[in-house]
Amino acid sequence: MSRYSDAEIAALYRVIRERRDMRHFLPTPIDPEMLNRLLHAAHCAPSVGLMQPWRFVRVTDRALRQQIHQLVEDERIQTAAALNERSDAFMKLKVEGILECGELIVAALMEQREQHIFGRRTLPEMDLASVAGAIQNLWLAARAEGIGMGWVSLFDPVALATLLNMPTGSKPVAILCIGHVKQFYSAPMLELEGWAKGRPLEELLFHNSWGNTMTESST
Repeated sequence: MSRYSDAEIAALYRVIRERRDMRHFLPTPIDPEMLNRLLHAAHCAPSVGLMQPWRFVRVTDRALRQQIHQLVEDERIQTAAALNERSDAFMKLKVEGILECGELIVAALMEQREQHIFGRRTLPEMDLASVAGAIQNLWLAARAEGIGMGWVSLFDPVALATLLNMPTGSKPVAILCIGHVKQFYSAPMLELEGWAKGRPLEELLFHNSWGNTMTESST
C-alpha cells in the first residue's frame, strides 16, 4: 500500500498542527512502555549518512534534576539581562517544566563526529539537523499519545555536558521535558502570552529567488 487512508493522513496532519511546546505538566509518571515507544520513534528519524548522531540521556536522579534546573535558571537570568527592555516580560514567562515533568531526557550530539563526512563535507551542521529530526519525531509521537513535551534550550552546554559526564566532542542540544498535561495549549504559548506571533507561510516561501514571494510572482 503506497498511500495511507484518508483518516490516517488526517490524523498525521492534525498531530503536526496541534503539537505544542509544553511548559506545564502533571506529576503522573510516564508508562515505561510508552516511553520506549517514544524513544523508538525518535530513533526512526533520518540522519545524514545514516550516522545516527543522536544520544539520549534519561535523567532519573532527583538531585541531578535539581542541578539541571539551576543551570536553566542561571541562563534564564542572563537571557533576561540581554533582552534589556523586555527583561521583565521575559521573567514572567514559564520557560521549562524540569521539576514537574514525568520524564527528563537530554538529547545530545555524539562525540567523534568529524569521522563522518558523508553528507557533511560542506555542511557539517547536518548532524545537528539529524538530531533535531529525532527530537521532532519524539515530539509528534508524544502528542499523538496525548503526552506533552517541551524543548528547553536555556543552558550552558559545557556545564550540562560536565554534569552528565559526557565525553569530549559530544554536545547537549536540548533538555526535553516529557509528561502528562492537564490540557494542550490552544496555540503556541508565546502567542498566548503575547510575546511573539507566528508568521504565515506565505511570507516565508520564495519563488525562484530569495525574497520573491509567491504573491509577487503571481502578479
